Amino acid sequence: MQEDGMRARRSVADHAAAVAALVEPALAAARERDTVRVDVATLLAQTATAAALAPRVLARDAVAAVALPGFDNAQMDGYAVRSADLAVAASGPVILPVVAPVPAGTQPPPLEPGTAAPVMTGAPVPAGADAVVKIEAADPPRFPDPGTAATVRFDVPVAPGTFVRTAGSDVAQGDVLLAAGTPLGPPQLGALVAAGVPAVDVAAPPHVLLVSTGSELAPAGATLGPAQVHDANGAALTAALAQAGARVTTRVVPDRPDALLRVLADAPHDVTLVVTTGGVSAGAYEVVRQTLTGAWFGHVAVQPGGPQGLGTVTLGELSEPRAGMPSPGADSSAGVQVPLVAFPGNPVSAYVSFELFLRPLLAAATGATPARRPAGRAPLAEPLDSPPALHQVRRGVLDAEGRVRMSGGPGSHLLTHLAAATILVHVPPGVSRLAAGDPVDYQELR
Repeated sequence: MQEDGMRARRSVADHAAAVAALVEPALAAARERDTVRVDVATLLAQTATAAALAPRVLARDAVAAVALPGFDNAQMDGYAVRSADLAVAASGPVILPVVAPVPAGTQPPPLEPGTAAPVMTGAPVPAGADAVVKIEAADPPRFPDPGTAATVRFDVPVAPGTFVRTAGSDVAQGDVLLAAGTPLGPPQLGALVAAGVPAVDVAAPPHVLLVSTGSELAPAGATLGPAQVHDANGAALTAALAQAGARVTTRVVPDRPDALLRVLADAPHDVTLVVTTGGVSAGAYEVVRQTLTGAWFGHVAVQPGGPQGLGTVTLGELSEPRAGMPSPGADSSAGVQVPLVAFPGNPVSAYVSFELFLRPLLAAATGATPARRPAGRAPLAEPLDSPPALHQVRRGVLDAEGRVRMSGGPGSHLLTHLAAATILVHVPPGVSRLAAGDPVDYQELR
């Protein structure tokens, strides 16, 4: 904890750990509970029609229906031989008649002793053969025309198993191909198809209830009344949550406790997590803080995004708690408790808070990529000042020379500058000023 006057502040690392301790068990329980059986062919069709592969995570182990490889096959183009026939090549060349070639996708007859069969990469190794001599090591180093009588010379012995991919050497039939919790990306889909897996159990996207609070807010597209603004937080965080693999239900509520409580009471039955924006500071109309008195509300030593909240809230009218979730208290027997993560209301503060504290947890749970934003370190193009007691997060871009240049000032209301930024710039506590050319850490946003 850090002291700022009379106010204790959590460090960024401590608050991130507190959010993880509360949210990760709920996400894990939801992944185990809310599963969907999906045909692998359907997954492929969805992938082919989408601009990007939707995040999906296996909820159960996927078991190989067939072995990989399904048969002994050639690792490269060459001659399938019996290694015993080439054993005497150590003392003199061995010349063998060439039999019919083995293209990929054909089933060859057994290889007779004292013969060699041209075999192509991926083609079955004939029964009786136990090695492949690559074509470059044979004499001549090329295949004869099919149907012509030919011989091939070998000048060195070959060990059994050389350039042979044995059946089941990747995975045996019935073995676990992909473990539960594995994100399904392109390589995993390829493995499922190769191993003949017809369908898999995937975790349904965690359902997030996103509540924007503030009597001044109007939903996107609505006509603004006097002293109203459009709900930028709902728009930005809905997109951010969806990119992190969540399914989102959005609500806008005025600064009235009864309105917030009604939204929570009417929440969809399968909500896993509640995220709020606004109403967490020390003003006279802080509806989240004033209504949800059992949660923690305080300050984190970060700029922007200092005011934060964290706890559990009771939702809906369920008859019994969900598996893996905390049991409701004595006054909440008709509902279920889910985690609450409460962000401040200024748009930049809310978005930075999401990137710092929630996105890594969601991405890890859903398989969204990247699980953690790529990070780097580069020199500043210009000097900057920072409150020494705080971890400052500035918005910026990398210029043509690879230097970090700020996008707007540190203000938490500068949404258009956030929209122009491609990186978040991190200035740690204890630093009050950095000069042009000083190195600074950043994480990518795009």
